[in-house]
Amino acid sequence: MATKTKIFDIVAVGESQRDIFYHIDEATLSCQINKERCLLCLEYADKIPVRYVVKVPAAGNSANAAVGASRLGLKSALLSWIGNDFAGRHLREALKVEKVDLRHLVTDMKHPTSEATIINYQGEKTQLVYFQPRVHKFPTLSPSRCLYYSAVGLKHEACDAHVRAYLKTYPKAFFVFQPGTTHIRTGLEPNRPFIARSDVFILNKQEAHQLLGDGERTICSLLDGFHKIGAKIAIVTDGKNGADAYDGTTHWHVPAFDGTPVETTGAGDSFAIGAVVALLKKRPLEEALRWGSANAWSVIQEIGPQKGLLDAKGMKKTLKKFSKIKATVHKH
Repeated sequence: MATKTKIFDIVAVGESQRDIFYHIDEATLSCQINKERCLLCLEYADKIPVRYVVKVPAAGNSANAAVGASRLGLKSALLSWIGNDFAGRHLREALKVEKVDLRHLVTDMKHPTSEATIINYQGEKTQLVYFQPRVHKFPTLSPSRCLYYSAVGLKHEACDAHVRAYLKTYPKAFFVFQPGTTHIRTGLEPNRPFIARSDVFILNKQEAHQLLGDGERTICSLLDGFHKIGAKIAIVTDGKNGADAYDGTTHWHVPAFDGTPVETTGAGDSFAIGAVVALLKKRPLEEALRWGSANAWSVIQEIGPQKGLLDAKGMKKTLKKFSKIKATVHKH
């Protein structure tokens, strides 16, 4: 790192993958009374007809963030790992079209590109994700205003260490931590240093409960818990119920923008990058939450996590369309 000049607005770090979506009509749902936990039931040992298939070549939390930031006018880069295969080459080409800088993209000669299979039924998704068992080689990262760290896959301890080293070298970098499934499953303690250093810590409600434990907590209790660990801004998303945030002063709630979802993959990622870009553009938190809601609303009108990501013009239009939906102070 010979120069401290910031050449990117945002560098996203995390595993990339190819997403394959299967839309099915023949299934049943088995839900608890509160309908917050449902089981997707398929006929065992049967052939299930698929209505259509959609392939997204350059997905994954961090790739989604890099594309989302680029669409909204920021200079973004992606540090990720792909295979020396067709999927990897296709992924690279797709990101080039989105004007995401690829100088930090690492080709793993031993393992192919990671992949996710998503079953879409009645607008909701069930994901089967396979992360390749990589050794995460970490190239020297260029200076950036913002470092965005998300899902990495298995055996991510070395990657964690490199991210901590980068943040030590650039202590003023705006740090966003959106933990992936493998981070969440390691529990709170391994993630505590990242939460404590984060300018924005964002995850969904189920993940928040899983990390903090201690039985059922209110949304404000979850936010307070992460803020006490050190997160400057904690955001918890909750699907159709909207999202909540806390900056140490005010608890905010923003409703989800009205609309019937076509498919919900990427809703959390799009909310996160919409809010983060707004904050990087010096918008207040309550407005940043609306940017997140606008981006998520647009994404779930399409199949996959990126097609509906808004550009600057689309963001302005969507915010105007839902101008009556505001973030409000959470009463608790």
